[in-house]
Amino acid sequence: MAPPKTTLNFKKHQFRMAMLSQTIKALAFKTRKLFQKGDQVDVASQEYGFIGSYYTATIVSFDCTNFQYRVKYKTLLTDDKSAPLEETVTAAEVRPLPPDKNETTPENDFHMYDMVDVFDNDGWWIGFIYWKIGTKCYVYFPTTGDKIAYPSHVLRFHQEWSNGKWKNSNKREDVDLY
Repeated sequence: MAPPKTTLNFKKHQFRMAMLSQTIKALAFKTRKLFQKGDQVDVASQEYGFIGSYYTATIVSFDCTNFQYRVKYKTLLTDDKSAPLEETVTAAEVRPLPPDKNETTPENDFHMYDMVDVFDNDGWWIGFIYWKIGTKCYVYFPTTGDKIAYPSHVLRFHQEWSNGKWKNSNKREDVDLY
């Protein structure tokens, strides 16, 4: 005996829904498999208290159904500190590593109001310089509210990965702030 027509229609409907959902996710997230197993990447934290930070990781695998990568962090460890932390992250959280700091940051070329990344607590944190005395840069982190002084050697200019290119966030223009 054949299954009722409504059951077949429902299964067909579910299949079409799944296929369309996958197509729309690919368009919405604009994800193509950009990274291969073994590639070094930056992973943006989406965890409360860590938003605005990036951590270097290696791609372990890619789940094309859910558009997720399995990554192994370079500096983050498991809770028992016995091994590098591995986790699954969305494709939207992953970007290539930015250009080397030495290629983009002339020594002591930071100015007030420059957007910077600061290497602290095992990752790169986005902030901006709100004060500078000698080689010390005082950085404000809007996502945490922290204000901390750093030596310039742990800073790099902040860059955004956009449309397949790195874009410097610090276009210096003459702006009268007062």
